[in-house]
Amino acid sequence: MKRIVTLIIPLLILIAAASAQTKVTRSAIKFQIKNLGINIDGTIGGLQANVQFSPTQLNTAVMEASADVNAVDTDNDLRDKSLKSDEFFDAPHFPKITMKSVSFKHKSGDKYTGQFNITIKDKTKLFEIPFTYTETGSTAVIKGGFKLNRLDFGIGESSMVLANDVAVNIEVEVEK
Repeated sequence: MKRIVTLIIPLLILIAAASAQTKVTRSAIKFQIKNLGINIDGTIGGLQANVQFSPTQLNTAVMEASADVNAVDTDNDLRDKSLKSDEFFDAPHFPKITMKSVSFKHKSGDKYTGQFNITIKDKTKLFEIPFTYTETGSTAVIKGGFKLNRLDFGIGESSMVLANDVAVNIEVEVEK
């Protein structure tokens, strides 16, 4: 019995280390939308991520992330408060935006595409997102961007002044 325990403990430690969340060392989630024909830029903070990505093992790669809706910042307190309200993100009921990988394909060099489920306000939609993955020393940088239609997620209503399309750019640096 003692011998089995001696073998199992190192195995459990190895499994825990292999499945541990990746440490995010730097991140930026930026978005842009037109309001009255003017580009409004913003960021979303509070990123937490689990990145288990190896260019040689795409079939087992995983990228999962969540961002804190309460960390929306457009450099305008009144607008930020409005975005967190039930009319838009409804932060009290849906405090997180999540993104979870489904599959990956290598395009060329450091360029990839991934199929990701993005969930906002309990509505999930599949997106194909192009991104780059660059390793330098003990870190890896992932950069990608995509557009989404805010109405698909119940963010606001149809409007003559607020565009439907939102451009999103994500950059994450993780320890390998």
